[in-house]
Amino acid sequence: MRFKIITNILGLIVEVVSLFMLLPLGWAVLDKSPDARPIFVSMIIGMALGAILLLIGGRLSREEMRPKEALVAVGLSWILASAIGSLPFWLSGAVPTFADAFFESVSGFTTTGATVLANIEANSRGILFWRSLTHWLGGMGIIVLGLAILPFLGVGGRQLFRAEVPGPVPEKLTPRIHQTALLLWGVYVF
Repeated sequence: MRFKIITNILGLIVEVVSLFMLLPLGWAVLDKSPDARPIFVSMIIGMALGAILLLIGGRLSREEMRPKEALVAVGLSWILASAIGSLPFWLSGAVPTFADAFFESVSGFTTTGATVLANIEANSRGILFWRSLTHWLGGMGIIVLGLAILPFLGVGGRQLFRAEVPGPVPEKLTPRIHQTALLLWGVYVF
């Protein structure tokens, strides 16, 4: 197993999730709510972890992932994205424990809709925006987002796509996985 490929994908996913925290951070700053600092700190922690993972992975040559590597990358991506996504909930005090914050984040990224929050509307708007954003990101899939960016790392994403997309035969809309991911995200954003 080539751990450099996995490490690079994990770094990329953590970076992307952390960058998405800019949206609720901006909202919290405009709203002058107390959750701006916890969201900012969460984003910095995520960006630092992502950068470390990308540095550990180093520069890669253009090659296709093997199925085992894809499965490991997908599984660890969900865990790491959820861990980073839980930080704003935990650091802001919206949920009392990291375990509850992790549950809330997993619920968002997997779009289950389950929650540990007794009164969701009582939270500040930045945290509510982050909670909604985790559901939105989870709706399309973190890995599909990563597939749109994987070619910049020099890694093929066909195995990752197969490991992430449910069903017996994942179909592509275009001949290239990168183009398929960009097309899907374009439609989703629109």
